[in-house]
Amino acid sequence: MYTKPRFNLKASLLVAALALVLTGCETTSPTTGTSGVSYGDSKAVETVTTDLGSTDIQMISEKMTQGLIQTPEIQTLIKKRQLLMASPVKNKTSEYFDTRLITDTVLTQLQKNGVKYVIEGEDMQNQTDELRRQNQSGLYDKSKSVKVGKMRGAKYRLDGSISSIIKKTSDLKDVYYKMNLRLIEIETGIVEWSDEKEIRKSAKR
Repeated sequence: MYTKPRFNLKASLLVAALALVLTGCETTSPTTGTSGVSYGDSKAVETVTTDLGSTDIQMISEKMTQGLIQTPEIQTLIKKRQLLMASPVKNKTSEYFDTRLITDTVLTQLQKNGVKYVIEGEDMQNQTDELRRQNQSGLYDKSKSVKVGKMRGAKYRLDGSISSIIKKTSDLKDVYYKMNLRLIEIETGIVEWSDEKEIRKSAKR
């Protein structure tokens, strides 16, 4: 004789509660804000204005690195573990932007290819401050602190500049950028390598 199964209310409630718990565990981290801000592709071509932008910096850095890494001087530098330093790229345009973005990007790409570099400028000041703190402040165990006079000098130096020419009409703005980068042997002052990258951008007004 067939018997109709009983409906178990407690078991059903338990299953439902467990399903809610599991569903809650699968949710992603919450987001805040309702201003319409969203993430974009950092490698996407940026054409918001004619000003120097992220795409320009990427293009310049990649081209400069590709050319520089193929030079015999850089290949020798890598093999002999000699050091490179870089002065900040000079901004000769009428715009304000942080040219260190270009310098840092080029150095990062070079380091990925085996080039070692030493710090300079503001970073060097931080380095000397730390050396002085460990050796002169009296706060550190002398037997375990780093020693003064152990820093290594670079054999080559990178420097460069970026300039621009702007032309305007009543309905068009044209901007021409030119980036130059040079590899200089520090001891002799000889320019061993140089390259340039040109970018032209225009926009209707």
